[in-house]
Amino acid sequence: MHNGDSAIRIGNKLVGDGQPCYVVAEIGINHNGDLDLAKRLVSVAIAAGCDAVKFQKRSVDVVYTAEELAKPRENPFGPTNGDLKWGLEFDEEDFAEIDAFCKSAKMPWFVSAWDEASVDLIAKNFDVPCFKIASASLTDDNLLRHTRKTGKPIILSTGMSTYAEIDHAVEVLGKENLIVMHATSTYPANYDELNLKAIPTIRDRYGVPVGYSGHETGIPSSVAAAVLGACMIERHITMDRAMWGSDQAASLEPNGISRLVRDIRLCEQSMGDGIKRVYEREVPIIKKLRRVGAAV
Repeated sequence: MHNGDSAIRIGNKLVGDGQPCYVVAEIGINHNGDLDLAKRLVSVAIAAGCDAVKFQKRSVDVVYTAEELAKPRENPFGPTNGDLKWGLEFDEEDFAEIDAFCKSAKMPWFVSAWDEASVDLIAKNFDVPCFKIASASLTDDNLLRHTRKTGKPIILSTGMSTYAEIDHAVEVLGKENLIVMHATSTYPANYDELNLKAIPTIRDRYGVPVGYSGHETGIPSSVAAAVLGACMIERHITMDRAMWGSDQAASLEPNGISRLVRDIRLCEQSMGDGIKRVYEREVPIIKKLRRVGAAV
């Protein structure tokens, strides 16, 4: 459905110009630090027909201040915010297990890396098809430059960002092998905050493939984003939206992500080529229902 100016290769698939919408299941931190739950979520994405899964990677002591980590916050891992952040974080060994699991299922995976050390850990140990820049990192020029040095395609999320900030980030990254994602960083997002008409506007402004990272609770708006030209749709997934965790409520359950992929594919099939024609299956209907034939 995308009619932009370019297409880039993510793994073995082209994303952008005239290509099927690339659907990413964002597992993020919805695994709650549990590798088995992470694998179950990968399996959900595979069953739904998603094109890739995404995780998050942070060096906790780099991304957060000592003061922030020491703040009281009751959670399953302990009484402080630091207990939570460390508890949710996968290490190299965990990602090696995820990599092996995804390889065996032929499911591409990648991460949004929140700091340079996290970029290095993933880039040096795993052959991921691309990197994501989280909305929170859009103004971090050093991280943008460091991620670009991997040579992998970059997906730039633009939640909570002004055009001036996005302009600068695109200038730092360059437009080659870049996908810009429209997003609203509220969890879950209200429908009047989604502003889907920004998708074609962003595409016109930057001349690169544009996707949509949705944090709303429903499905139709993400399907509409694909119809509006989003070449990539990313949605968080969960086993149960009532589970403990900050992103669960803004996620789709297994049935939801399956319906999303199904509906996007149905819309793609429905778009056609824009040329009005009479279909062969309409001919007997003409004979049955038209009282007056065509004048010419």
